[in-house]
Amino acid sequence: MALQLNLKRRSGDVLVTKGIITQEQLDTALATQQAEPEAIRRRIGNILVDDFGIDRHTVMKEISDFYAFREINDSPETLSDDRIQNIKKIIESFPTDTIDEMAHRKTIPFKIEKNNLLIAAADPTDPAITSLAIQLGYKNFEIAYCRQEVLENILSRVYEKKNEFLDLLDEIEYDEGNIEDQEINEAEIDAEINQSMLNSLVEGMLIESVRQGVSDIHVVPGIGNSTDIHFRIDGKLQVWHTQSGVKPEALTAVIKDKTRNVDRFERDSSQDGFIQRKIDNHNLRFRVSIMPIVGAEFERKFESVVIRILDDRKVITDLNLLGLQKQAHADFVKSIRKPSGIVIITGPTGSGKSTTLVAALYSVIDPSVNVLTVEEPVEYLIRGARQLKISDNMTFDMAIRGILRHDPDIVLVGEIRDLKTAEIAIKMANTGHLTFSTLHTNDAPSAVARLFKMGVEPFLIASAVNLVMAQRLIRRLCNNCKAPVKDLNPDLPRSVGFTDEDIANTTFYGPVGCDKCNKGYKGRAAIHEALYFDKSIKDIIFSSGDDIDEDKIREQAIKNGMLTMRASGRERIKEGVTSIEEVIAITIED
Repeated sequence: MALQLNLKRRSGDVLVTKGIITQEQLDTALATQQAEPEAIRRRIGNILVDDFGIDRHTVMKEISDFYAFREINDSPETLSDDRIQNIKKIIESFPTDTIDEMAHRKTIPFKIEKNNLLIAAADPTDPAITSLAIQLGYKNFEIAYCRQEVLENILSRVYEKKNEFLDLLDEIEYDEGNIEDQEINEAEIDAEINQSMLNSLVEGMLIESVRQGVSDIHVVPGIGNSTDIHFRIDGKLQVWHTQSGVKPEALTAVIKDKTRNVDRFERDSSQDGFIQRKIDNHNLRFRVSIMPIVGAEFERKFESVVIRILDDRKVITDLNLLGLQKQAHADFVKSIRKPSGIVIITGPTGSGKSTTLVAALYSVIDPSVNVLTVEEPVEYLIRGARQLKISDNMTFDMAIRGILRHDPDIVLVGEIRDLKTAEIAIKMANTGHLTFSTLHTNDAPSAVARLFKMGVEPFLIASAVNLVMAQRLIRRLCNNCKAPVKDLNPDLPRSVGFTDEDIANTTFYGPVGCDKCNKGYKGRAAIHEALYFDKSIKDIIFSSGDDIDEDKIREQAIKNGMLTMRASGRERIKEGVTSIEEVIAITIED
């Protein structure tokens, strides 16, 4: 262990000497590594990239040089179709399970040179790669460093992940059956589950949702014996599969059987539970919501199922990666660096509030502070925080009331739901605790009015709140196919607030569509409205009397430099990140 730490320190010292990282960053990274459970402990290079936003190639190249791994200097442009086909033939000659594990670790057999196997790896220091290489049967092999972007490009062209569950669906024969007699018969449903192999459909659905980067799965009963399965990708629902010839109740029953904390035979009330799966060597949670709905056949008991995919590989731990614009970033950092006060993130479900809060927590967590979270449900495990477990024995309200007795320094309250929650959150903020929470409002100024309408006194709001930040997620234009808009009607950019001078100096891009994106869009970016509570804002709230003037707060905040949601969207348009139509769809007029 001492030798390993010494080697890590020495390789880290090289990064410090070359000015790639600071000594403080190295010390923090080493401390973080030692604090992580051994089963999920990250290598030092990954910590520097993930937690500090250091350029991956710069870090890994220096570490690879330190350990004397040579570098493969290919790029996607230099990899001809013939070379790709040769790599494909090589990997097809090896055991599938071994190649699957290597692909998961961004590693691939790259070339055979005189009976020597060259293996390309994004992190050649990963000790598991040597074990995997031995399984390939070559007496002589060499592991070399290759940029991760290059490896991902190769893998996308030569490696197809198999979904054995979906392959089984091709063998299923479905019977349309008689839908006239629709009385629920549990024995029939059991038989249908066993006969139709719906298990394969559900397992295949979960695997595909993770691999396609889906945020939510919607399972919706259709007309007759059919069910539609929708995937939400980049914020938009699209049909992934329509299952016909099977009772929707049978498919719902299979999902319920796989879900913890739900009753398969309860069909008249909403239920919440979760599924856990290991997919592509990574543990994931799926949050399941089940609600009864009305169908065309009134006597049947249909249910809608929505499954949220909780993939902690998507968790952002570095504030710089949130994409906050300049003023919003400065105000946000200033707010979370204060020793006390409350920071509130607002927006609808699916607007990235949890992502922002987790990134904020990671930026203030260190071993000297006690960080407690009260969430229902817990979505992501946060290293260094104590996440209180909500159950029948300790409800959300009980946890909120008891949290002050647990000696906290920093507290995350998942959501301000009512006056009781608001009062406790405000009390914590006013008694020396840094507090984070969320609220459902359309914009930042209306969050102030919402707290007031809940019953929180204006002087408490003004004294406790550091910042309210509203946010939305907009779809990113695909960098591979986006194109400047021709013959643009100037009334369109004017409708989102562009001046004629702005229009003359801006290149507006629109979606095209290609094989790398979804109708011209790929991924999402955030837009923000950050309302910082300086003295001028606090004075407005203090003197508000019996009514909160949202417009007055908004006007003053804009004078202070706040971008409204639409103004933030305009900046994204100027940057070429998104289209005018997307900003119109997501935001309302200033």
